Amino acid sequence: MKTGWGKTGYLVLAVLLVLALAAGCGGTGKEHRAGEIRLATTTSTYDSGLLDAIIPVFEERHGYRVSVISVGTGAALEIGKRGDCDVLLVHSREQELELVRQGYFVDRHDVMYNDFVLVGPPADPAGIAGGRDVVAAFRQIAEAGAVFISRGDDSGTHRAELAIWRQTGIEPHGAWYRSVGQGMGDTLRIAGEMQGYTLADRGTWVAMKDRLDLKIVLEGDPVLFNQYGVMAVNPEKHPRINHQGAAALIDFMISGEGQELIARFERGGERLFVPNAHPVRQGKW
Repeated sequence: MKTGWGKTGYLVLAVLLVLALAAGCGGTGKEHRAGEIRLATTTSTYDSGLLDAIIPVFEERHGYRVSVISVGTGAALEIGKRGDCDVLLVHSREQELELVRQGYFVDRHDVMYNDFVLVGPPADPAGIAGGRDVVAAFRQIAEAGAVFISRGDDSGTHRAELAIWRQTGIEPHGAWYRSVGQGMGDTLRIAGEMQGYTLADRGTWVAMKDRLDLKIVLEGDPVLFNQYGVMAVNPEKHPRINHQGAAALIDFMISGEGQELIARFERGGERLFVPNAHPVRQGKW
């Protein structure tokens, strides 16, 4: 008995099955990951442990799942410009504001701050300890030829370091200056192993200092102020991003509850970040 299905009929059926499977598995991308938020952030918020204090509370309140991409600020900004994340938490304020003006990001807010610290070996071969002028301290390091470990990764910390070198009028190079291309935690570990100086954000330093043979040799210079900002990828440039989820996370971080979580976050009895958002949608601070 003939079934009425020829070769053409089976081919049509196969095509329809493939299309059905593709629709079920792939979707539009945005719908497939509607419950996920991709957060690109600097290594300091990850290495310090801050995200572990904030993200689970947000996820429980709002039902989203947050996937964290922890890289240097420069890399995080590039990820955002490509539309490969939904929201960013970074610390290079001038660059962030410029990229907002260029249309890559929207809804940017100051969210918290801390400061950078200059750390080095207990022996302090450049004789920096006790000073308050970080530009003068960098000059002393170069003049002494003391080992300096640079993150070298276009992060917010690396940019801050390079800005200080520019103020010294010195182009750092030579055997004493090591650019390692690593995140903050690994850079601190290398500095400890090599007994060198490095610039670190206070949050990561406090989280790691008990495991390092280093000490703070300089702090308190206003030049070392370190502002963090949160912002969303512009959905007009990248319509497939989860802008609703990004907005929810931004709202939470600048809300009274989010700011309180930042204020309460401590390591070893020391507060690592100071909240300074100005909420515009919900909550008070």
